Amino acid sequence: MNAELFSLDLYPSLTSCCFMNSGGEISNARGLLAEKIAGEITLSQSPGDTLRKWRRNFGITQTDLSNHMGMSPSVISDYESGRRKSPGIMIVSKIIDALLRIDESRGCNVLRAYENMWGDILGLDSICSVCEYQDPIHLATIVEKLNAEVIFGRTDITIWGYTVIDSMKAIIEMLPDQFQKIYGRSTARALIFTGVHSGKSPMVAVRVSNLKPGAVVLQGLMPSEVSPIAIKIAQVENIPLLTTHFSVDEISIALSKG
Repeated sequence: MNAELFSLDLYPSLTSCCFMNSGGEISNARGLLAEKIAGEITLSQSPGDTLRKWRRNFGITQTDLSNHMGMSPSVISDYESGRRKSPGIMIVSKIIDALLRIDESRGCNVLRAYENMWGDILGLDSICSVCEYQDPIHLATIVEKLNAEVIFGRTDITIWGYTVIDSMKAIIEMLPDQFQKIYGRSTARALIFTGVHSGKSPMVAVRVSNLKPGAVVLQGLMPSEVSPIAIKIAQVENIPLLTTHFSVDEISIALSKG
């Protein structure tokens, strides 16, 4: 990936399609959607194709987009086809802003659709971050990145994203229907619970929920500290259970690396 295209200094909270909610780095759905689009475009192996996909998702023609940006439609066409060098981060930002402004002028149909999808996750302090992968990865990749220990389960399963959850805040703050929303676009994801003492409470929450994650990661625990009940639930539900000694910040950094 060309370093010019993506800079963590410009998007410190971004990993594929990711939003952070630790202290409100992204305070609204518009900003969240903007970072989601930026993540997909800049981290894609084919930025032009991804740009085209998002333009079409918004139902915007090349002509409409280029007119709004004050440039020739051929420029947009060249970016999307790969005939022109992939746009730098500043051009990507301008394209995203244009897509969102055109959507706003048409009644915010696309933005509202994403607001409905994300729902009550926005504003929940217990959700530290949510990321959706453009292409799936194997759980083994997360194990390697987090230097995790496998307590139970296979690591060759497919993972489409992850959610980092403050375990104690979730217990106090989240309602049962809100817990369902931590799965984002797919349940085939890793739920990473931070601040756990034994892993029992998070696994009980997973046990009583109708939706089941692809895997559970317990942050800050040694394998010997994991509750036997948590392990038993993982076995009964057939959910891979991992532990990592990484801090929350180290998890974010590790998972943001390609």
